[in-house]
Amino acid sequence: MQWEVLESEYLFKRPWLTARREHVKLPTGAEIQDFYILEYPDFCNVIAITKEGQFVLERQYRHAQQITGYEIPAGCVEPGEDAMEGAKRELYEETGYAGGEWRHFMTVSPNPGACTNYSHTFLAIGVEKVSAQHLEESEDIRIELFSEEEVLDMLQRGEFHQAMMVAPLWKYFAEKFSRISPS
Repeated sequence: MQWEVLESEYLFKRPWLTARREHVKLPTGAEIQDFYILEYPDFCNVIAITKEGQFVLERQYRHAQQITGYEIPAGCVEPGEDAMEGAKRELYEETGYAGGEWRHFMTVSPNPGACTNYSHTFLAIGVEKVSAQHLEESEDIRIELFSEEEVLDMLQRGEFHQAMMVAPLWKYFAEKFSRISPS
């Protein structure tokens, strides 16, 4: 079912986004002259829960949709960096939290039809505040702690907008409820 690439050209290359146009031929013989692919670096994010059982959430503005909302700590995996190390770095830089017990939680593709990257989520239990935030000039992030019940309520009310954060949060609660529900 793989498509044959007849022609490929880069339209632009930037550190956080590269776009290319391809002329492709499908196994059916049909051709698509202008198929666009966005190359992003892999993303990493973390469901961080403190020793006291509080979720570490970020509140920030997202210009593309002109909304301010809650997110789990996240960022891009740097070239040559392991995804978990990237998630640990992002958690520390954006929130000042670190430590705890970490495990890979899930990996999803943000949009396999148009994007080349993956989003890697990690679960960190028992994190602690060890530092102030170390934000980049372009970041304006407020940190807030929420209980498990509050985060579930926020999910149910649609207060999280980033799909690659909603999916792992729902998975977290699905796994939690499947462990406590009768078989």
